[in-house]
Amino acid sequence: MSLLFIVSTPGAGRLLLPLVAACQRKGARWSCFFTNDGVNNLADPDIKEATRCALRVVVCEHSWARYMGEKICPVELGSQTQNSIMVGEAERIISL
Repeated sequence: MSLLFIVSTPGAGRLLLPLVAACQRKGARWSCFFTNDGVNNLADPDIKEATRCALRVVVCEHSWARYMGEKICPVELGSQTQNSIMVGEAERIISL
């Protein structure tokens, strides 16, 4: 099964980490799209480390610029078009 986590809130990291750990235990394939102020979660070293196991991790470039400014993005910069593609490819979607 493939899961897509859509992270759109700053507090989502506390939910994302245990979900990602469960995916790893079960061998589930997963991807993640960060948008809105959910991009702030990528400032957390534990979140950055967890995303290394994902099939794909994309952050909305407009959200990144708005909330993170000139900081270097640790994952792929994309747009809502990539989000739509990822939604179409996922078997299940979990919005955080």
